Amino acid sequence: MAQWTSAVGAAQLARLLGSQADRPAGPGTRRPPAYRALADGVRLLVLEGRVPVAARLPAERELALALSVSRTTVAAAYEALRAEGFLESRRGAGSWTAVPAGNPVPARGLEPLPPEALGSMIDLGCAALPAPEPWLTRAVQGALEELPPYAHTHGDYPAGLPALRATIADRYTARGIPTMPEQIMVTTGAMGAIDAICHLFGGRGERIAVESPSYANILQLMREAGARLVPVAMAGGLRGWDLDRWRQVLREAAPRLAYVVADFHNPTGALADEDQRRRLVDAARSAGTVLVADETMSELRLDQDVEMPRPVCAFDPAGSTVVTVGSASKAFWAGMRIGWVRAAPDVIRGLVAARAYADLGTPVLEQLAVNWLFGTGGWERAVELRRAQAGENRDALVTAVRRELPDWEFDVPKGGLTLWVRTGGLSGSRLAEAGERVGVRVPSGPRFGVDGAFEGYARLPFTVGGAVADEAALRLAAAARLVEKGGVGGGAEAPRTFVA
Repeated sequence: MAQWTSAVGAAQLARLLGSQADRPAGPGTRRPPAYRALADGVRLLVLEGRVPVAARLPAERELALALSVSRTTVAAAYEALRAEGFLESRRGAGSWTAVPAGNPVPARGLEPLPPEALGSMIDLGCAALPAPEPWLTRAVQGALEELPPYAHTHGDYPAGLPALRATIADRYTARGIPTMPEQIMVTTGAMGAIDAICHLFGGRGERIAVESPSYANILQLMREAGARLVPVAMAGGLRGWDLDRWRQVLREAAPRLAYVVADFHNPTGALADEDQRRRLVDAARSAGTVLVADETMSELRLDQDVEMPRPVCAFDPAGSTVVTVGSASKAFWAGMRIGWVRAAPDVIRGLVAARAYADLGTPVLEQLAVNWLFGTGGWERAVELRRAQAGENRDALVTAVRRELPDWEFDVPKGGLTLWVRTGGLSGSRLAEAGERVGVRVPSGPRFGVDGAFEGYARLPFTVGGAVADEAALRLAAAARLVEKGGVGGGAEAPRTFVA
């Protein structure tokens, strides 16, 4: 029986490998043989999870044609991967990816680093900060006081606690967007909200237009749901969306869904202005596309001079085009897995009905805690703490990276939690692998793109500050030097830990 559970086509693998262009070799730098470069490229794709473990690879002849190399080169690369434990083969069943014995299976998302590893590794993989105490403790204590009446019920609220739905609706109304509780569904984080929306609107094979780059975990969620992702390039710098490209994609590809982050975009930090929001909603309405607006970063304004535009849903008064997603996880704490959807009542009813076959509902105690925060002013106090901490971390990280890595290019965002960095011509995948060796965990650019885009980028979150930010930049510089010297690659020196 074959040991593979999925397959990677020759054309797809060629695109992924083609994105791994390194900086041109300098004088005296020895380039590896073609077979070694190919083996290293496949190994990096497996280490990053962009080619899953147990994925069947193309036959040697097929891949040779797609890459315009000799079959001998592909055969030698496959043999090297087998010797290193990254490939297994069986006559009649083909070859499939693997990991060497004793190594953990690489993750395909951006999961937080295990707490036991934090002593030796600086984690720049997860854009999340510690809880803004004392507000977490106070919220939980307030929730416990409100819990007894709910404990006498079955505890299942597929649409969310009525009290929290009403509070969230009131908050939208206060922002100038009249909203009824019937337009709100509480979910298990923003990921739970997007998952429910994709299953309602974006069945297997449906097209979903996404910003390019976009949030890595959402892209992976959509891929695993069977969606066909249609990337739409962002405008340069922090200028938000390229509306000409969006109109073209919506008109020609006619995607069922479009997913956007208008407020301090993850990963670039861009903030779409009101005109862009209005025009994108109009274009989506004309194309019959449901526009999913992710507001999870909307409250993380780090500079006082920023005037926030109206929400995307403000330009869809009938509620027929825009579905809005919010969450407590970024603005408050990642451990508070409370999200919500704002949409037309019939959409909410469809989401609630579909939820019966998923998670049934969201934990009551956490909903009560968020409702306590919203109702007492604790939310605003906690968010102010979060903004101050993220702003200090941003400034420290920017200063350290500019000092230690002057060739790296980036625009400093005025909000959000992430810095999108062009890595001076280095391969982001190789930089991520080298970072594991020197004690800094950083996700490479291709995690945030479709089919290997953004190999020359990395995302740095505002999760460390002070001396730790200085040390993180020093370790990133050491990783960059390792990549420049060609010290990444080869089976004998393969790292024993993986970028997640």
